[in-house]
Amino acid sequence: MKSAPPTSNEAQMLACIPSLRRYARALIGERTAADDLVQDTLGRAWARIASWRQGGNMRAWLFGIMHNAHVDQLRKSRLAIEDASDEEFEVPTRATQADGLELRDIEAALYRLPEEQRQVLLLVALEELSYEEVAQALHIPLGTVMSRLSRGREKLRALMNGGAQPQPLRVIK
Repeated sequence: MKSAPPTSNEAQMLACIPSLRRYARALIGERTAADDLVQDTLGRAWARIASWRQGGNMRAWLFGIMHNAHVDQLRKSRLAIEDASDEEFEVPTRATQADGLELRDIEAALYRLPEEQRQVLLLVALEELSYEEVAQALHIPLGTVMSRLSRGREKLRALMNGGAQPQPLRVIK
């Protein structure tokens, strides 16, 4: 039995899966939980496909759904007892030892950023979304996106340079 060819909406949604998986893995850090988040996102999107504006940005819409699903998971995990496991994050390494150490340091620094800054930084740097698309996906004003991105980059840079904290702003009269 042959399956019907995908509709335009289905094709657009399928084309977004690699970006969703990449962002979820970077956001969560654990492959299985990230895949679960992607599946939850796609399930929610499919159930609400009628609310998607034809001609709109499917990718930004899906990232918005993923953001909401992630927030829901965080709320649930605060209520549930966490399982303390000894599983380590699987970090892909490149050919040289120095590259692997650098990736480990970047990952550690990313997870030291506040959640809000990490989300914006990953969507802009990893997923290459525009500031407007990030604002739409996270349901925040454009100025907040730029502010979180600036503070996140500054803190990440400081963490990568030995943990020196950025200098606080001074009032000049």
